[in-house]
Amino acid sequence: MELWHRRRFGLVFFVVISLTLGLIPLGADPIKIGFIPLTDSASVVMAQELGLYKKYGVDVVVEKESSWANVRDKLLVGELSAAHCLFGMPFSVYEGIGGPKGKELKVAMLLNVNGQATTLSAPEFPGVGYGDLKGFKTAVEALRAKKEPTFAMTFPGGTHDLWLRYELAAAGIDVSSVKIITIPPPQMVANMKVGAMDGFNVGEPWGGVAVKQNIGFTWLATQDLWKDHPEKALVFNPEFVAGHRDQVKAIMKAVLEASAYVDDPKNKDAVAKVIGGASYVNAPSDVINARLNGDYSLGASLGQKQFTADTMKFFDAGKVNLPRYSYGIWFQAQYARFYPDKMAGAEPFEAVAKKLILQDLYVEVAKEMKIAVPADDMKPITMKLDGVVFDPKKPLDAWKK
Repeated sequence: MELWHRRRFGLVFFVVISLTLGLIPLGADPIKIGFIPLTDSASVVMAQELGLYKKYGVDVVVEKESSWANVRDKLLVGELSAAHCLFGMPFSVYEGIGGPKGKELKVAMLLNVNGQATTLSAPEFPGVGYGDLKGFKTAVEALRAKKEPTFAMTFPGGTHDLWLRYELAAAGIDVSSVKIITIPPPQMVANMKVGAMDGFNVGEPWGGVAVKQNIGFTWLATQDLWKDHPEKALVFNPEFVAGHRDQVKAIMKAVLEASAYVDDPKNKDAVAKVIGGASYVNAPSDVINARLNGDYSLGASLGQKQFTADTMKFFDAGKVNLPRYSYGIWFQAQYARFYPDKMAGAEPFEAVAKKLILQDLYVEVAKEMKIAVPADDMKPITMKLDGVVFDPKKPLDAWKK
């Protein structure tokens, strides 16, 4: 026994000295992937819950973040290697709208399409129907007679910002005539409850939660603004991409496999229960599950609306996940509409899209996984809300006055 203790002590001494001298390498820190508490973080979260990151040979931790600004800052300095991110964020940062101009963040793949919503306060918008542009404008004008109409989004130049501004413009409302504020997604419902804003655009489940709590009603789901629009993306720190290509590909494969899992109807109830937990979205799983399945209780006596082919989608046989250059061009065209001062002297939109979107890498990963790659990039896009046709080859023509 005494000999065993001596040998054990000797082994411990050897390990300590070896670690001190660097003879035995310490284990690498896990790769940090950030997410915001939203339903569309599901594929990033489920890749962890299902053990898919480990399956593809990467050690990952997923970390809940408090705001999109926090995600941006951590991605830029490398505190996060990747994140569930607004598709528009890399473009907003690069153009100096939502971050330091010229700084790059890399879009590796789309995480989902559809599934956001504009929620309005019932007391301030009485009698306004679902998707009712004329009624919305009339109500905004009436509201202006007693106070400054105030709407919230989640990040300047992000998806929710542009959905909100697009809807206002489509209704014939001068965007500069209303106040637009930035609120983190999980704080939207509480802020509307205390009257901080009259409406907001955000990802689920917060629109559904507002309805459940009788705080607001769903005025428009974003799939009725632009069917199958890009929403969240898997975004990487550029230095991590440059130095860890194989790990980036492994993470993408794990998330793609999780995307197919989340999209399978038989898994949605289980997914809603997992992501609804306190560690992730921290919201009622029944609300998450209903809107995942396209079952929208609209609130304010508007009844139910059932989406079928245009629910929130994460995979759709690979149609969702290709990061299209045309989407990046669309976002920059909206910046030219709504942030013209920031876009003075901007680089060509297609060149910026190709700089920030890792489309070739996605195609490589998809082929290795035998996932079909859509051939629809750079084709015209029809906006469902107002019928405008956007041609990415002539990006400024669609909204010329």
